[in-house]
Amino acid sequence: MKSLAITTMLISAASAETALTIYNRNLAVVRETLPLELKAGENTLTFDRATAQVLADSVVLRDPAGKAAFSILEQSYRNDPVNKWLLLSHFEGQEIDFRQVFPDGKVEIKPGKIIRSGHVPGGQPQEPIIEIDGKLRFQLPGEPLFPALGDGSILRPTLGWTLQSAGDARFDAQLSYLSNGFRWEADYNLVAPEKGETVTLTGWVTVDNRSGTGFEDAKIKLVAGDVNIIEQPVPESRMARGMMKLAEADAGVQEKAFDDFHLYTLPRPLTIRDKETKQVEFLRAPAVRASKKYVYDPASMRFFGGSEPQTQPMQGQTWPKDVAIYWEFKNDEANGLGVPLPAGRVRFYRSDDADGNLEFVGENNIGHTPRNEEVSLYTGNAFDLVGERKVADFKRDDRADWMKETIEVTLKNRSKDAKEIIVREHLWRWMNWNIENASMEHEKKDAQTIEFTVKLAPDEEKKITYTAHYSW
Repeated sequence: MKSLAITTMLISAASAETALTIYNRNLAVVRETLPLELKAGENTLTFDRATAQVLADSVVLRDPAGKAAFSILEQSYRNDPVNKWLLLSHFEGQEIDFRQVFPDGKVEIKPGKIIRSGHVPGGQPQEPIIEIDGKLRFQLPGEPLFPALGDGSILRPTLGWTLQSAGDARFDAQLSYLSNGFRWEADYNLVAPEKGETVTLTGWVTVDNRSGTGFEDAKIKLVAGDVNIIEQPVPESRMARGMMKLAEADAGVQEKAFDDFHLYTLPRPLTIRDKETKQVEFLRAPAVRASKKYVYDPASMRFFGGSEPQTQPMQGQTWPKDVAIYWEFKNDEANGLGVPLPAGRVRFYRSDDADGNLEFVGENNIGHTPRNEEVSLYTGNAFDLVGERKVADFKRDDRADWMKETIEVTLKNRSKDAKEIIVREHLWRWMNWNIENASMEHEKKDAQTIEFTVKLAPDEEKKITYTAHYSW
C-alpha cells in the first residue's frame, strides 16, 4: 500500500494541465490532470488544490485512457482549513504557551491549559476558557504558540480517496468536479461618431473567480446559454459572454455550437487567482451599420385585465411625455458580425468632435442573440423631443355592442435637427377593432399594436388623431 503525500500532489498539480469550463450560472467544471503511481492493493491519495465550493457529489476521478484497473473504495472532501480556533480545539485539555506583548515592549510567555477552545464547527467562535495559575480566563491571554498543527489538520480544501488497484500502474488520471464561485459575462462598448450611425463595436470577456482557489495557466472555455440547474442555497450568480471574427487573427476567441449552447474558447491560458477578475477582448467590429430610433410609446402598459372588454373612459388618465431612444443593428456577416452574441451589458458612447473625447450616452443589456437576429436596445429619453397623448372623445352603445375612442397625440421637436419619431399605439380595450379617421397612414404591427411614423422639422409640432372602433 502506498500513500501519496500532499507535497507530492502539489508538485504534480503544478506541473499538470488545468482546464475550466465556466457557465453563466455561478458554476464551472474544473479539470486537473494528476500523474498517479499506484501499487497493487489499497492506495491513499489526497489533493489539496480543490476549490472551497466543490459540489462534492460531482467529483469524478478516472483514467481517461481506460487502461488502469482501479476502483474507488472511499472518497472524501474537507473544507475546514486550519485556523486559530480550530487548532485550539485540537489541544483542548492540554497546556500550550501564550505570548503576550506589553505596551513597554516587554514580552512574556506563560503556559495555559485550554479548558474550552471556543471553536464551533460551522458557526462563530465562542469565548474560550483558559486556565492560568489555577484561575480561569474567558479570553486568550496572548497569542497562542502551538507545538504542531494537530492531527488531521489541513491547510486548504482537500479531496481524498482510498483506491483499490488490481496491480502496479502509472498513468495520468483526470480529476473533474463541479464548483460554485465562478462567473463570466460579456460587456460591449458601442462608439458612434458625433454625426452618423456607423459605429465601432468591441466586446470583453470578464471572468471572475470567487471559488477559494487560484489557477495558473488554465485553459478556459465559456458556455453561453441557459443550462438547467437544480437550484440550491449557494452563493449568488451572474452571467455571460460573446464573440466575433477577430481581425483574422489565429489567436482569437474560438466559438462553436455545443449541444444546444455555444462554447467559447479563450485563445491563451489564463492565470486567475482567487478573488480576481480578468478581462479578455473577444470582439472588435470597426464598421457596424446601426440606426438610432425615437419611439413615443405612452400606453405601453396594459390598463385593464380580464376577459371582458374595457368599456369605461379613462377618467383623469395622464400619459408620460418621454420619447425613448433605441439603437438597433443587425447581427449578420454583411454587417461585420454574424456570430452568436452572449448576453451582456452594452455601453453607448458618442465622440465629441470639439475635443475628440468619448461621452457616455446610455447603456442596456442584451440577451443571448443568435446570428442574423436584430439587436434593439433602449438607451434613454431624448431631451428635446416631447410627446403628449389624450383621449379626445369616447362613445359607446351597449345595445349594439360597440364603442369608439378618439386618441390625439401631439409631437414636438425642440432640437435644431430634423427628427423622425415612431408613435406606438396599443389597442388594449378589446380584440376586435378598426381604425377610423386616422390623420395619417399607420402600420399594423400585431393584433393590438399600430405605429405612425412622423417626420418633424426643427422646432416643429405635429398632431396625430385616430378613432379606434371596438366591437364584440
